Amino acid sequence: MKTITDKELSVRRSTSKTPLVIVTGFDRSASARTAHALAVPGTAVVQHDLSLIGEGTIVRTVSTIGADGELDSRTTQNMLDHGCLSCAMREDVLPLLRMLHRRSNVDRIVLALDPALESEPMSAAIATVVVSGVPGQVDGPAGRDVEIEAVIGCVDEGTWLDDATGDVALAEVGRGTADDERTVAQLAVGHVEFADALVVHGRAEDGWAGARLFAVLKRLNPEVPIIMDLAQRPLTPHIMGGLIAAIGPGARRGRITGPHDPLLRGQPPLATDCGVTVVEFESDRPFHPERLHEAIDVLLDGVVAARGRLWLATQPDEALWLESAGGGLRIATGGAWLAAMSDDQVALVDPERLAMASLRWHPLYGDRNSSIVAISHHADPAVIRRELGAALLTDDELADGQSGWDRFSDPFGRAHADPCIDLLDERALLDTPGSDPGREGNR
Repeated sequence: MKTITDKELSVRRSTSKTPLVIVTGFDRSASARTAHALAVPGTAVVQHDLSLIGEGTIVRTVSTIGADGELDSRTTQNMLDHGCLSCAMREDVLPLLRMLHRRSNVDRIVLALDPALESEPMSAAIATVVVSGVPGQVDGPAGRDVEIEAVIGCVDEGTWLDDATGDVALAEVGRGTADDERTVAQLAVGHVEFADALVVHGRAEDGWAGARLFAVLKRLNPEVPIIMDLAQRPLTPHIMGGLIAAIGPGARRGRITGPHDPLLRGQPPLATDCGVTVVEFESDRPFHPERLHEAIDVLLDGVVAARGRLWLATQPDEALWLESAGGGLRIATGGAWLAAMSDDQVALVDPERLAMASLRWHPLYGDRNSSIVAISHHADPAVIRRELGAALLTDDELADGQSGWDRFSDPFGRAHADPCIDLLDERALLDTPGSDPGREGNR
């Protein structure tokens, strides 16, 4: 059986951290095939079943491959203090990663996430959530001991696009707890957007449907390498090793990006393919809050996903962050504009953001602007731009200045966020100056 190569172990030798591969997807069998195809000697494959999470129970299977190629698989049921996904990460997944790191026979960990868990908040939790009480280890995040080597998304060629463009809640299809407000589309889009590599399984209805799917995938994540999980060509360690080797130097590998980072990843094709196109909207004047509240519905029909920074006339100090997946959309805080920061705060900002802002700095408004990117599969790009443009301040409104804008009614308010939900939400973990994780709204 193939052993871990010197090249594959070089990361761990140089950083003393155990390489971690995260596998995510809706189909448990496809995720399991992908995870176990990475299982060479020295690998620990971890799978969680959270179907009993509502009862406070998590089922965990850890399979290790010894030097002789022998498989040792053990399944346990663990009780949680609180039956929620956040507690499952905090009390089971993160401590387990730290413990596996200490095992001399574990050279790589493959974590196959339950369909209810997302790779982005999991990656954020690995980097930031303190794990305490692990025997023989200093309290700290799991990121002290493991380093994300790759995030692999498993995508069903026959169902993913329908999942990504719907508005069904996870709870309605039995993929989350009763109070889970996330949608199937949110997770489906996240499986692709945050992935460093994709494994496509299943079969599209016809060639056109398959072509449309790949047109969407290459616009959501243009640089991601993709392989097919086919019955006639089963996944093997050699195939999976080649997939990971094909991951480019710009891959995220668990890195969390912020609202002021570039909205477009890589260089997606800008030409329309199978009706799929990238729609860009940008303006250097603020939105009228009530008109924007009405206009954003244009992003919920015929659009796979959208994200953007918003300058709202009534809120001059901080950007708002917009993101949509299928028929669901979220508005949250995006952190302070540079123009609203103190000198001490500006000194902590990423130099790349400062450089980009300097290229379009306005003498009155500084770096304030609005920028939205959407992936359309049915919507008319001209209609999207027209509706969003109509929500901007008119010339007369712009002339009234901030004192006049402050009189506008603002439907974008503040809402309480439960601490357990915060851990599931990568936006609550962004290190953004002036951010306020408690501010959020859903449509």
